[in-house]
Amino acid sequence: MIHPSEIRLDIHTHTLASGHAYGTIREMAESAKERGLSALGISEHAPGIPGTCDPIYYTNLRMAPHMLYGVEILYGCEANVLNDGTLSLDEKHINLVDYVIAGIHGRCYEDAGIEKNTENVISCMKHPRVFLVSHPDDDHTPLDYERLVAGAKAYHTALEVNNSSLLKQDKRLNCVENYKRMLRLCQEYRVPVIVSSDAHDPAYVGRFEESCELLNEVGFDKELVMNTSVKRFKAFIGM
Repeated sequence: MIHPSEIRLDIHTHTLASGHAYGTIREMAESAKERGLSALGISEHAPGIPGTCDPIYYTNLRMAPHMLYGVEILYGCEANVLNDGTLSLDEKHINLVDYVIAGIHGRCYEDAGIEKNTENVISCMKHPRVFLVSHPDDDHTPLDYERLVAGAKAYHTALEVNNSSLLKQDKRLNCVENYKRMLRLCQEYRVPVIVSSDAHDPAYVGRFEESCELLNEVGFDKELVMNTSVKRFKAFIGM
C-alpha cells in the first residue's frame, strides 16, 4: 500500500510560463510546502504547445530559485513527442534542464496508430536526458503497453501515473483501463513509475490521492515508485 504522503516530490508541474497554467514558481512552491513535499519540479512545456515559453527561458534557469519555503526546486521540461519520433526541444536547451519528460500532446501530434505511436515514444525514450513518459494513458493516441514497458526497461525511463488524467477521465479515453494494464506490466517486468500531479494551478500541487488509490487497487509495489524520496529520484536521473 502507498499513501499520498509517501510521495515526497512532484516533478511534473507547470507555471504561468507554460501559457495555460495559473501560478508562479513561488505560488507553486508555497503550495508544495503546505502539502508537505520535500521538492518540487517545474517542467514547463517545450515549443509546440501554444503560448508556452520561448527556449530562452531555459538559458536563464541558473538565476531561478532552487530553494523556496524549505522546498527544493528542480527544473525540467515537458517536451513533445513529435510524429517523426523526435523531441520538440533542441539539444542545446535540453542540456540546461535537470530532466526531460517526453509526452504526446494532441496540439502538436497527429495520431499515427498504435504501432507508430509506440515507436515514436520509444524513440524519444532513447534520449539519455529523458527520464519520464508523461500521461501514457489516452486511447486518442493508443499505445502498445507491452512494447512501451519493454522500452522503458531498456532505456532507463519511468512511466507516469498522472493524477490530472484521473481527474479528467471524460477527456482521456480508456484512461483507467490503460493504467491498470500498464501497471501490471510494470510490476511484472520491474519497471519504475513516477506519480505526478501535472498541476497547472497551485491548488493541485502534490495531489496524488487518485493515483495512489489506483496503485493500491492493482496491488502495485511501492518500491517501484521513484519519487518516494528526493535522494532516490536524484539517483534515478543521475543528479
